[in-house]
Amino acid sequence: MSIQKQCVLRHREDGYVRFQLPIELCRKEVAENVAAKIKAICGVYRVNFYARQQKVSIRFQETVCDFTQLVKELFTLISELEKSGTLIIQTEKKPTLISKLSAKVSEKADKFATTRWLKSKTIEAKETLQAAKIITKLTLKKPNGLLKDPEKAILDFLNDILVLFLIRLHWDHITKLWLIYPFKYRYEWLATFYMFFLLIRSRKQK
Repeated sequence: MSIQKQCVLRHREDGYVRFQLPIELCRKEVAENVAAKIKAICGVYRVNFYARQQKVSIRFQETVCDFTQLVKELFTLISELEKSGTLIIQTEKKPTLISKLSAKVSEKADKFATTRWLKSKTIEAKETLQAAKIITKLTLKKPNGLLKDPEKAILDFLNDILVLFLIRLHWDHITKLWLIYPFKYRYEWLATFYMFFLLIRSRKQK
């Protein structure tokens, strides 16, 4: 049986799919390459690759890449990897009992929209917190501004946090859609430029 036919669709909804993958695609030296190639597909903005559970979840824009087109792209890239010799069939290696149980528990958990939402929000919160730490360090390096005008310093800090959060929230759309189709998303670009204009304007000394 070809590797493509071993990829089993486990869940599907608007803009979201989850596949069970064969072990050949989940080896450490292959998994990162596969995940990167999937994320490079036009319209795909988030890929969560779970090598141990042998599955991948994909979020995509249906208006740019519908389900049928996404499946064709996936089969094409897997076929290319197979032809290049990157994938080595390992029929003797079988998943352990622990990995099987872990895969079942994780699969059941992913069936709930709340669980998936919490996982994605946890990742986003960690990244936003890391960015906030960087901004806090930069702010503390300028104590004069904080002492002279604490209100303005605090507002500038909060504005930076808000801008970083908005960029993080829309980053996948910016890189996967807005940059590729600038005219189609012209209003989003106008809003972005206006936001930066207001940010720069607020920093000018009165």
